[in-house]
Amino acid sequence: MSNAMGIKQVTIFGASGKLGQALSRRFLEKGLRVRAVVHRSRLPIKHRKLSTVRADVTDRKKVKKAVAGSEAVISLATTKEDPETFFDVSIKGTFHILDECRFCKSVKQVILAGGDAAVGIWFYPHPKPINESHPLMAYPGYYAFSKVIEEEMSDQYYIQYGLPTTILRMSWIFEGTDILNHLSLRNLNPAEKGHGWDDYLTAAHKKILARGENRIPILIDRNRQPYTRHIVHIEDVVQAFELALGNKKSIGEVYHIAGPKAFCYDEAAAYLSKKTGIPTCTIQAKEYYPFAISVAKARRDLGYKPKYDIRKIIDAALAEA
Repeated sequence: MSNAMGIKQVTIFGASGKLGQALSRRFLEKGLRVRAVVHRSRLPIKHRKLSTVRADVTDRKKVKKAVAGSEAVISLATTKEDPETFFDVSIKGTFHILDECRFCKSVKQVILAGGDAAVGIWFYPHPKPINESHPLMAYPGYYAFSKVIEEEMSDQYYIQYGLPTTILRMSWIFEGTDILNHLSLRNLNPAEKGHGWDDYLTAAHKKILARGENRIPILIDRNRQPYTRHIVHIEDVVQAFELALGNKKSIGEVYHIAGPKAFCYDEAAAYLSKKTGIPTCTIQAKEYYPFAISVAKARRDLGYKPKYDIRKIIDAALAEA
């Protein structure tokens, strides 16, 4: 950790999620004090430098108490495609965090967990790798819309009040066996459209599943070409947060955080098939576009060195399965 700003205490909103838990563990390992703010879920971590606060980000008074005395605040709290909660949690909640940090004199940095959903990824054509100068353009849905608004609020708090904000705009985060679940014909009922195969199964696919068999999908486009897309392993994301925390260069900036390179579904399927012996199949989804993310700015400013390409992500998942 560079931490030139001398941050010794971190408050994490959304600490019970997969990224929140990973960050809590890493920061505790580095000797920082962590205040973990959770809503309903329990945090399965015990440490002498860890304190847990139960708070709802929609309750401004509780957010104020959680922020009090913080040196760095990390905003991870969000919801996905729930029209009943996304506005209050993702938008109003982020506003509460930013506004209370504005009045908290101890806060040296606020890090917002952004998402590549804010730049439209594979819902719109991107002939060049997407970098930080790309305009914000949410794809259809509540989650992507909320990520755009969160970033805009963060930027304005930096401009209007000089709040020391940093945005880490992350690609789809994979950990554990996530990639094995994604690269499976049985991947149905996803949290977000385009993450599973419900809408694209043919009669032939359904017969395979009915027989209790599985296949590794090669996702193809309208021209029957395999899709290219970018994802990121949670270890690379944690590395990015470590590098950004207390880093003066990161203040007022946004960084794309993704794997070392984009992957192609035919490459991933062939590699996983060779490792497992499970045959491949093609699934056609005509409405998407290939894309890649540029992490050049994060490499240059933060010293970000992502390690997990698609093969390493698959290898790590197989070792854990």
